[in-house]
Amino acid sequence: MSLSRRQARQITDSAYLAAATALLWVGLYYLPIGGALFRLALPLPLALLQLRHNGRCALEGVTVATLLLVALMGPIRGPLMLFPYGALALWLGWCWRRRRSWWLSWSVGLCIGTAGFLVRVAVLSLLLGENLWVLITSTAAGLLERLSETLQLGGGPDLLQVQLMALALVLLQNLIYVLAVHAVAYWIFARLRSPIADPPALLRPLLAFDPL
Repeated sequence: MSLSRRQARQITDSAYLAAATALLWVGLYYLPIGGALFRLALPLPLALLQLRHNGRCALEGVTVATLLLVALMGPIRGPLMLFPYGALALWLGWCWRRRRSWWLSWSVGLCIGTAGFLVRVAVLSLLLGENLWVLITSTAAGLLERLSETLQLGGGPDLLQVQLMALALVLLQNLIYVLAVHAVAYWIFARLRSPIADPPALLRPLLAFDPL
């Protein structure tokens, strides 16, 4: 059975963009440099796939990328790409294809990113035999102690305060990350003839400078 030009392009785009996602994940996991750039780029190929075609193509791309990573990295480290990058790519692609508000895609993306981070921490803690959440809470405890010393507050932080600070740090990190992914997509996808919705007026001053 012969394929139409559109079907052939869908298959080609799915294969190439899924492979790009897999390579970005391998680079993030193994290369000692460029981690921030790899993280920023990871959701973009599959989100672009959904923008160009449809949600079914994006799901196929996620499936192909996951299978590639299982073959390259094993059945545990490979599928970790889904948390949160695969799920975030599907969500952002869905919002951008339907021209949804940045506030919606950003807020739900924040929740997806935070949940994915916690899943990765739990899985990697099991693999390493060490509770990685303790490292995060130690950082939060240090910040609270310095804040307490600066403000000359008596006593040290209790466990609940430390846990809340650790969660706040994770939320802040993902808040900035998801906004940065939006900004990069806004600058790049227009040049690929797949523009996303314009940012809300409140965020336009932050995106007025186009580095590309």
